[in-house]
Amino acid sequence: MISINGYMFTLPQLPYAFNALEPYIDEATMKLHHGKHHQAYIDNLNVALNGQDKLLELSIEEIVANLAKVPENIRTKVKNHGGGHANHTLFWQIMGPPSGTEPEGAFMSAINDTFGSFMSMQEAVTQKAMGRFGSGWAWIVVSRGKLEVMDTLNQDNPLMEHKIPLLGVDVWEHAYYLKYQNRRVEYLKAWWNVVNWSAVDLRFQEALRSLSEG
Repeated sequence: MISINGYMFTLPQLPYAFNALEPYIDEATMKLHHGKHHQAYIDNLNVALNGQDKLLELSIEEIVANLAKVPENIRTKVKNHGGGHANHTLFWQIMGPPSGTEPEGAFMSAINDTFGSFMSMQEAVTQKAMGRFGSGWAWIVVSRGKLEVMDTLNQDNPLMEHKIPLLGVDVWEHAYYLKYQNRRVEYLKAWWNVVNWSAVDLRFQEALRSLSEG
């Protein structure tokens, strides 16, 4: 999402209904997560960026990828709340109604080349997600043209490390606690059922194209 001519960031609509991810992600969690938590990141980001018209001409991805350009007195707030906005915007986009599909084409080939198999990739992401102490995210990213699994603290985004996120799973407790309580591993096992692999594959193609262009 791009904010143009100094306009503040706004909450993106979900590309599906709040109950579309059931039974794996429940409607109540989606309403709270999207309408309260994501909205709070946007509200706080807008407060931090008030009067920063040049920054507000950039997409949130451009901002979090170039935090050194953000004034030091607001940099931490922009990192935290801008990261929260960027992370959640991606999160909604790479999920969808359960379809039972798997990656295809060049993306599946890259998965097999990097991890050996689709299942091994899932295990690697789940391991990172389970190993993230406290709040954060686990990711599949493109780094130097290759796939990599990583995790980040709080609302840090891989773009802050010059890596391109393709898929991210939120392991903050607000993402799963209403349905799964403290059973993070159950949430992660269920979550794979709602990944929209077509959307992830499109991000992969866009990442490779951007790298080839420069």
